[in-house]
Amino acid sequence: MSTQKPIRRVTVPQIAARKGGDPIVSLTSYHAHTAAIVDKYADFILVGDSLGMVMHGMESTVGVPLDLMIMHGKAVVRGTQRALIVVDMPFGTYEESPAVAFRNAARIMKETGCGAVKLEGGKRMAETIHFLTERGIPVMAHTGLTPQSSHVMGGFKTQGRDEDSWPIHEEDAKVVSEAGAFAIVLEGMVEPLAAKITKQIAIPTIGIGASADCDGQILVLEDMLGLNPKPPKFVKVYGDLGNQIENAVKSYADEVKDRSFPSAAQTYT
Repeated sequence: MSTQKPIRRVTVPQIAARKGGDPIVSLTSYHAHTAAIVDKYADFILVGDSLGMVMHGMESTVGVPLDLMIMHGKAVVRGTQRALIVVDMPFGTYEESPAVAFRNAARIMKETGCGAVKLEGGKRMAETIHFLTERGIPVMAHTGLTPQSSHVMGGFKTQGRDEDSWPIHEEDAKVVSEAGAFAIVLEGMVEPLAAKITKQIAIPTIGIGASADCDGQILVLEDMLGLNPKPPKFVKVYGDLGNQIENAVKSYADEVKDRSFPSAAQTYT
């Protein structure tokens, strides 16, 4: 009889309880095989709508459809056992009304098997966050630089450089926390503002281009692996996969051309 304990997924309450505790580790993932690797080390994995830009060559995240998020969400859930899986709600699936947001969020959770959804926006989304959480859908919030609003913001601009704007960001974080979000992503935000918000609110903050004082950190996996030739300033590149892949493809092409591949080792006799 096996004595091995079953692997249990990290839960939303466990993430929420990490406020002020051990730093929360997170990365994005969009496919089963990378998710299986990340699963060993991350507390939660975000199936981010950044997949539109990273995997599908879109100029922004605005064009990502719901069906695409669900497809990638299914793959990540299938490839993992331990991490909490959070799936982004794409642009246009939650802004219209709380009822529309609930319908789409419920579909994401039922079809992917994920444990929570994430949506962008501060004070303006508080009613929707409350509506969803009251009906059993855990919500991760996202303020600061919100990529789905990049057209309104005039691009991907760091938030909080003007200290006069700080009260707006502080209010956004406070209101979504009180509305029921279990955690909040702070993106593209000056360090002192992100650190201040982290101290002010009761839920964990997850930084991306924010502050080391946040309760956790997240990066886009492809950025930190060196697959983005021009990563943002806030990315530390931990791998050089871009060059490794190119070198491998070049070696393969050279061997096909000189007929050294396939060799006897790769041939059936």
